[in-house]
Amino acid sequence: MTASQRIDQMIAELADWRGKALADLRKAVLRADPGIVEEWKWMGSPTWSRDGLIAVGNAHKNKVKLTFAHGASLPDPDGLFNAGLDGNARRAIDLFEGDRVDARALTALVRAAIDHNRTSLKKNASAGANKRAGKTS
Repeated sequence: MTASQRIDQMIAELADWRGKALADLRKAVLRADPGIVEEWKWMGSPTWSRDGLIAVGNAHKNKVKLTFAHGASLPDPDGLFNAGLDGNARRAIDLFEGDRVDARALTALVRAAIDHNRTSLKKNASAGANKRAGKTS
């Protein structure tokens, strides 16, 4: 079974509001870039990556959480992040029953995460490779 099929199955098994919420989040994430890769990691969590990890989705008992790996480094002009605001790296969007997320704003946030991965993560990887090779800038 592929990661996408496992995510489909997870959403189908969430027969309450959480299944629809996770499906809506997934749709907005995937809309951001056709190169986004869905994966199934950490004992049952859907993840989305493009040039590095973008976000992890989880369905909890009373909420659906979308955690951005480098959320603290991302602009959030629409104020989507509402959890993990004190962390140095991650930020999350917690949805509770009845909440709706602005799909346009979420897609823009995912695009910002991809831009961050392309610039910061690749720059850091290059610096680490140069350091290991004994090169200096």
